Amino acid sequence: MPLSLELLSKVGIEPAEDISKSRKLVFNTNREDLKLMVLRGMDVATYVEHGIADLGISGRDVLLEHGGDGYYEPLDLGLAKCQIAVAGLENEGKLPPRIKVATKFVNIAKRYYAEKAIQVDIIKLYGAMELAPVTGLAHRIVDIVETGNTLKANGLITLEVIEEISTRLIVNKLSFKTRYASVQPLIDALEEATT
Repeated sequence: MPLSLELLSKVGIEPAEDISKSRKLVFNTNREDLKLMVLRGMDVATYVEHGIADLGISGRDVLLEHGGDGYYEPLDLGLAKCQIAVAGLENEGKLPPRIKVATKFVNIAKRYYAEKAIQVDIIKLYGAMELAPVTGLAHRIVDIVETGNTLKANGLITLEVIEEISTRLIVNKLSFKTRYASVQPLIDALEEATT
């Protein structure tokens, strides 16, 4: 069972049918006033920002990359803890003045290097980031690091941590104001379940 469903179960919210055995994307629950949507992680913030969903559960990495402002982030659920980090070859040679950085987190990488006043060329990849420095495609990567074992296995090391990451609860700003009486108790219950 996904961590988000386990958490919802702790606060008494159960899908009306087994989500893992269905191709549906919207599910009724044991509460008439609440439905669950199954979304890709990168899409949760968009659905909440546009008011299609009142609340969402999303990784902080996704929220940082999304950069939206149509939602509040009232609660760190403390799940799936990891880091967004800069990594490079353990035994790298001298770097050129302008380095190449491979990442799927293009916006995060751009902001990070801009804040440091370092000019970089960003190369968008969707997976296997560790190959970029190994093959010479890029000098650095910006990626999620949980244990560092994959980096180590590929001769890379974490050079800098950009952000500590965990799963967050987000709430549409308008929903928070107009549906406060139903939204706030759910936030409170989730907070209690995670502390």
